[in-house]
Amino acid sequence: MVHTRTARWRRLAVIGVTAAVALSLSACAQSQRGAGGSGNVGGTMVFGVAGAPKNFDPIFNDDGESFRPIRQMYETLVTYKPGTADLAPGLAKSWESTPDGKTWTFHLQQGVKFHDGTPFNAAAVCFNFDRWFNMKGAAAQSQMIYYGDVFEGFAHNEGDTTGQPLYKSCEAKDDGTAVINLNKYKGALPAAFGLTSLSISSPDALKKYDADKVTQSGDSFEYSSYATEHPTGTGPFKFGGFDKANGTITLVRNDDYWGQKAKLDKVIFKIIPDENARKQELRSGTIDGYDYPSPADYKSLKDDGFNVAVRPAFNILYLGINQKNNPALRDLRVRQAIAYALDRDSLVRNKLPEGATVATQFMPKAVAGYADDVQQYPHDVNKAKQLLAEAGASNLTLQFYYPTEVTRPYMPNPQEIATVLAESLKEAGINVQLVPRPWNGGYKDDVQKAGKQDLHLLGWTGDYNDAGNFVGTFFGREKAEFGFNDPSLFAEIAAADGTVDPAQHAAAYQQVSRDLMSRYLPAIPISNSPPAFVVNKKIHGLVPSPLTDERWGPVSKD
Repeated sequence: MVHTRTARWRRLAVIGVTAAVALSLSACAQSQRGAGGSGNVGGTMVFGVAGAPKNFDPIFNDDGESFRPIRQMYETLVTYKPGTADLAPGLAKSWESTPDGKTWTFHLQQGVKFHDGTPFNAAAVCFNFDRWFNMKGAAAQSQMIYYGDVFEGFAHNEGDTTGQPLYKSCEAKDDGTAVINLNKYKGALPAAFGLTSLSISSPDALKKYDADKVTQSGDSFEYSSYATEHPTGTGPFKFGGFDKANGTITLVRNDDYWGQKAKLDKVIFKIIPDENARKQELRSGTIDGYDYPSPADYKSLKDDGFNVAVRPAFNILYLGINQKNNPALRDLRVRQAIAYALDRDSLVRNKLPEGATVATQFMPKAVAGYADDVQQYPHDVNKAKQLLAEAGASNLTLQFYYPTEVTRPYMPNPQEIATVLAESLKEAGINVQLVPRPWNGGYKDDVQKAGKQDLHLLGWTGDYNDAGNFVGTFFGREKAEFGFNDPSLFAEIAAADGTVDPAQHAAAYQQVSRDLMSRYLPAIPISNSPPAFVVNKKIHGLVPSPLTDERWGPVSKD
């Protein structure tokens, strides 16, 4: 039997229902026909995406552009039912834990093979978990963002990692049974076992292609040939190549797949950074769909016969504040002044899709841990100026970084959003210097690794329904992105994460939310926004996910 904490997932079940009805009635009928096992077999789907993947080794990734192809090639022990965040069997057909949550037993699917023909079994599961735990080198560890957030530390921490490891050991009791032992309870589990970063790779391929080799030169990283040329999972599609010159990633059907085989012969992800260019290619027929259409285009796309699938809003956009470089930003009054200065209502009303809302805290309402009574920061220019004067920071000048060559689910047009927020800050007397940087060509390293900015735009789409996946990911440990080290906040989040009882767990995170908005304010929550994708009428079976966790195996093309 699959063991989950049912009460903590019930709130998100509604999100799954919303996702299932997000398309028009005709589009729903087509999606159901495609997903239900009928529809054509064969053909190639070309899908426009906003940016290039970093690489194809799941453990060294933390962004949606990389995860989109990775999810089709790899699988996790636990997964999610299509269109929902409800847990479902993956490579494990069932699982259970001891009452203290320290030991997890996974009963594995049988007859599964990796793309290189080697068997998937409990030994392969343990090889992957041991690989992550024993990863060597500060460069490699620094790229394992999700592993660090969930498992907190390595066998030997290097670089900036300082936490005590959650992981203890893995035992292959037999080919079909893997037992994972932990040092303490973790509120993120079992849901975090479904993280794309924790996908299971072929041990033979990992060893053959020297997968653990990660080198750093300045702010740039280089990865092994496993990560760039030979990704090897168990999924319904196999790697067919990344043509960087043409900006295309090709996946081909895995005819030896253990489950329901993919219908398409190929899926091609075509990198088209400009949203208008993606729209033009869809209209001309050179692509079959694309991700993150501009909200302003929803109506015209629908009127022209395209299916716009709106995902439920299970994300957060925030204005990050880095306290390292400018001493004024270490003053809570200055950070509060920034919050009061921002006209978030106008931004949401004029620049974000219908259904977007102003965020009051660092998680969406569906998450157990959301608090209804956090401190509010309504748009108030005079209040902002007053706080700046009290802090002696009336002549504040800030470097505001924003990404280019990307569209994120929570951030449909980074340049427009940054421009609107910068104008709000200028009205309060804050001098703003906007600094655009390519998403995978400097922005993430500048912001998350080097901490060069004063302000920045980032956000998060939830991976599962737990508050720790939001506030724990953002503020659970010291990060260059925010430039502060506050053991009291880290301890408060860790205590909430370690609270076993579901009601007490949620209550503890509610208090974390209150304290973040009143005592700490390390960033400013901006909005929760429902992202979409659009496809032509030939495409069936692509179900919108609140986690942006769409799977392409059931997709067919007329």
